[in-house]
Amino acid sequence: MPTYAYACKDCSHAFEIVQSFTDSSLTSCPECDGTLRKKFNSVGVVFKGSGFYRTDSRDAKGSTVSPAPAATPATTPATTTAPAPAS
Repeated sequence: MPTYAYACKDCSHAFEIVQSFTDSSLTSCPECDGTLRKKFNSVGVVFKGSGFYRTDSRDAKGSTVSPAPAATPATTPATTTAPAPAS
């Protein structure tokens, strides 16, 4: 079951409570019977292991994505040499 954080709008009392997804939100502060608001925190998600990228779960022969073209080395422009004059 998830833990929810609440804060009172009137007395600023803050607390956390474990509630089921089907439970209704709390509305009154246990300290002063004021109005509560639910606080939302950022969720830290860490993906570990393989299978999170497109190429992790596929082998090369079954892939429908064509591989990127290989990088070609930089070439210098071809220089032409004029034939030596006949003597």
